[in-house]
Amino acid sequence: MPICVKEGLPAIETLAREDIFIMTEKRAIHQDIRVLNLLIVNLMPTVIATETQLLRLLSNTALQLNIEFLKISDQLTGDKTADHFKQFYHSFKEIKNNHYDGIIITGAPVEKQEFEAVAYWQELCDVLEWAKTHVFSSLYICWGAQAALYYHYGIKKSVPSAKISGVCAYDVNNRRHPIVRGFDDFFYAPHSHYTAIAREDVLTIPQLEILAESSEAGVYLISDITNRQLFVTGHCEYDRVTLKNEYIRDYLQGLKPDVPKNYQLKGELGISDQTTWSSHATLLFANWLNYYVYQQTPYHLKELSF
Repeated sequence: MPICVKEGLPAIETLAREDIFIMTEKRAIHQDIRVLNLLIVNLMPTVIATETQLLRLLSNTALQLNIEFLKISDQLTGDKTADHFKQFYHSFKEIKNNHYDGIIITGAPVEKQEFEAVAYWQELCDVLEWAKTHVFSSLYICWGAQAALYYHYGIKKSVPSAKISGVCAYDVNNRRHPIVRGFDDFFYAPHSHYTAIAREDVLTIPQLEILAESSEAGVYLISDITNRQLFVTGHCEYDRVTLKNEYIRDYLQGLKPDVPKNYQLKGELGISDQTTWSSHATLLFANWLNYYVYQQTPYHLKELSF
């Protein structure tokens, strides 16, 4: 949220140079405030758990949010999930005439497939194209980030020699960027994926900036230069038991997974329920809502300009 102070306060000039949003009394009195409208495209197999994780992070703001969920028609669902989607999710046809302040597109369990081979790829492309004119800011997570980078910029995913799973430390590249405001010099975030985005491919696109990365797990945060698109290659929304549950699932299926890095083992299957990334995740979502959405989106969403 912006800080409201009297005009002429000496600190205003210093804070403005740090890109901190200061609102004078005059502007505060005349500003229009409304609910922010967000759309979540949930492609994760753990549907309800992912909803809970995202809503937990989005709730850490003083802003009032109106949140809707979008189901892609060709997502694979079980009987229970189908009923849940029917009750709580919209189809693209139902919302395509709406406008939103922000959209979140999650990861998906399809990363080993070529993008065009994914059953719902064309509909997802329709959503990505529609968002250009109907959504102010976009936040993409894991496979959702890979898909959006491919669709918007032609960046292909790479295949590491082994699955990247665990918690990695990341360095902040540009401390003046608003999305990393308040971050420490390095922070932790969880990963769980078989494919990745190569640093050198991102650097070929002048519209993109790498904001955080590590020598161990590669690129983590990417933003476009307009601060309208944010790509998060990991799973900062994961709660303390998600990596543990994924490891146990794969272990019981006989896949012989590697133990997630920086996760403590207790016994054969008992990975400790620890978290070293929740503060980063909370701050990342708060910064996105504040700097990418609230402070930039027009009061009347139909006046979106691109």
